[in-house]
Amino acid sequence: MSFLNRLQERWKVRSRSQVLLILCVFALTGSTVVYLKRFALPLLGDHWYSDLVYYVAILPVYNLVLLVYGFVFGQGRYFWEFEKRFFARLVNLFK
Repeated sequence: MSFLNRLQERWKVRSRSQVLLILCVFALTGSTVVYLKRFALPLLGDHWYSDLVYYVAILPVYNLVLLVYGFVFGQGRYFWEFEKRFFARLVNLFK
């Protein structure tokens, strides 16, 4: 079984092209967040905790960008469900 077929089965999507679109959304989201870091870190200053503050602050931005790219690439339903699962796990983590 190929890698794309395993992802298709695991993510419960209909086609391998959907898998490729989902992978593109994750890649673009990660690239966007890395790009934004270049502008955010100078605002935070040169402190030992700047990276920590950035990673905490970027979490909601990452999730928003993920949804936007997901909808742009026609995978909005998948990423909406992904976000609901993510936040449910996050809430359970802090209970």
